[in-house]
Amino acid sequence: MVRNRIIIILIAFCLAPGADLVAQEESSPVTAKGYLSSMQSAVFEEADGDWINDNLLHNRLNFRFYSGSSVTFALEVRNRLFTGDMVKMNTDYSALIDSDRGWIDMSWNLIDESSVIFNMTVDRLWFDLSGDNYQVRIGRQRINWGQTFVWNPNDIFNTYSYFDFDYVERPGSDAVRLQIYPSYSSAVELAVKVDSEKSITAAGLFRFNKWGYDIQFLGGYVNSEDVVAGAGWSGAFGSTSFRGEVSWFQPAVNFTDTTGTGIFTIGFDRSFTSNSMIQLQLMYCNNPVDFADFDSFYFGNLSAKDLAFSKFSLFAAATIPATPLFNIGMSGIYYPGLKGFFAGPTIDVSLAENVDFSFIWQYFNAELEDDRTKMSLGFLRLKYSF
Repeated sequence: MVRNRIIIILIAFCLAPGADLVAQEESSPVTAKGYLSSMQSAVFEEADGDWINDNLLHNRLNFRFYSGSSVTFALEVRNRLFTGDMVKMNTDYSALIDSDRGWIDMSWNLIDESSVIFNMTVDRLWFDLSGDNYQVRIGRQRINWGQTFVWNPNDIFNTYSYFDFDYVERPGSDAVRLQIYPSYSSAVELAVKVDSEKSITAAGLFRFNKWGYDIQFLGGYVNSEDVVAGAGWSGAFGSTSFRGEVSWFQPAVNFTDTTGTGIFTIGFDRSFTSNSMIQLQLMYCNNPVDFADFDSFYFGNLSAKDLAFSKFSLFAAATIPATPLFNIGMSGIYYPGLKGFFAGPTIDVSLAENVDFSFIWQYFNAELEDDRTKMSLGFLRLKYSF
């Protein structure tokens, strides 16, 4: 009964904004959009062994409120209903779902029972003021300084996991951000963030265009523990895009007596006339993270300096449209330091306007603490966007 009531509420939330959007014009002071998805998942080590089966009903609502051309207010909410074996078996699962890394806790488990968890999280809540050559944004927001696709050592404010494919919006930060545009091709940014541990990240970035490339330099203080300096670029030679990032994290305590962490990554991607695409990315880190188990590897609470699990990591991916409505993809990561790899085949099908079906498989095979770990995760997702 509880599940049925929640489903009805979520559908009502989705349909109401969707109906309003039909009548909205571009000049409307309020806009709303979002999606509703149902995703079934299975996790197992061996196909003939025990399976962990779960279902996630996921609703997102994105609202924008405009006052003239210079003032914008945003509110974005995630509503998620978890049921299945993980909820029943893992006593820490409720706390994991409810965790909020922001300065203000805006995550609530409205239902927390032995077989069901219903969580509501506000992951965007900001006020934006813009002028001819500046923009100020205050509140929970995404500060995206990354230039590459998979690993972003320049993305020091809100790092995300490549494996968390269902969270396309990616995490936000409780921050104040100032952007100044000295010219049409350059920008200066200053940002300050406070997290749930009251740790501070404060940094500045200068971005400009030269030789057909967007080039950036950054520096600052990360998580109240590291001084960071970095650079990044994105551009193209011919029809191939060329991107890269580098960051060095040096502990602020005993600054000259300790060894820092450096991460360097470069990537190439190319699209073809058939709408197919290939991607390559290589990452090097002098001080990779040491994981003891698969949960830490997959669900780890990562920062920008914790992206590497091996000194070298190599990513490759390809997407091929079998038909205009049917896409096949394959991605993989090779971890020499773990003597292992990740493989991820995907299938995406457009069933109707704004209705998509996806099959995602994630397979991991690596040595963690000298033990060979094999894990498969399969997902079936039906998604309606409005």
